[in-house]
Amino acid sequence: MGEMLQFKRPDGKTCPGYLATPQAGAGADGFVCIQEWWGLNEQIKKTADRLAEAGYRAIVPDLYRGKVAKASDEASHRMANLNFSDAAEQDIRGAVQYLKQSSKKVVVGGFCMGGVLTVLAAVRVPEMDAGACFYGLPDLPASEIKKIKIPLACHFANKDGWITPAKVNEFEAAIKQSRSQFEIYRYEAQHAFMNEARPEVYDAVIAKLAWERTLKFLKNALA
Repeated sequence: MGEMLQFKRPDGKTCPGYLATPQAGAGADGFVCIQEWWGLNEQIKKTADRLAEAGYRAIVPDLYRGKVAKASDEASHRMANLNFSDAAEQDIRGAVQYLKQSSKKVVVGGFCMGGVLTVLAAVRVPEMDAGACFYGLPDLPASEIKKIKIPLACHFANKDGWITPAKVNEFEAAIKQSRSQFEIYRYEAQHAFMNEARPEVYDAVIAKLAWERTLKFLKNALA
């Protein structure tokens, strides 16, 4: 369904990405879908395909430039070596700008590490129109979170040892002071509950609910 391509970053360098196009074609709203810490693997490509089926032009920037982690220690190493500011302000912003050449509005959304980058992009990518964050939060002071102006839907797991309920509460307190029209959802689930390739944490019922809530939120946010 999708294809690999190269798009330009604001600094003029290129970034590879996977693009899934809906039936509506190039005029449909865009969705920059951000990978988990594994990289641009088959699971995240399938997520982009699902977004295309839902009517979005979905692009997954290849933040690791072709490298895909198979084990969690390798994934952790790759994430630790990623320059998050460059990923948000260059790769993700470049993907938003690429989609905006023909899409009127563009969403950024991601999972785990991609959730971190979604919130970071909400602060630092001016062309972004809305965001969908799944169980990831950047280590930003409340003064930065307060700058967010766009609508955000955020989904968190109560049994998450990384993005703990306490961290979610801190984030909620900060974003309440912003101009963002936001929705925060908490689920009795584990980190990565949306990832069907990880049966040890995947929760089909909760994943379906979070997906439906996200699509409904985006329909309203982009209207």
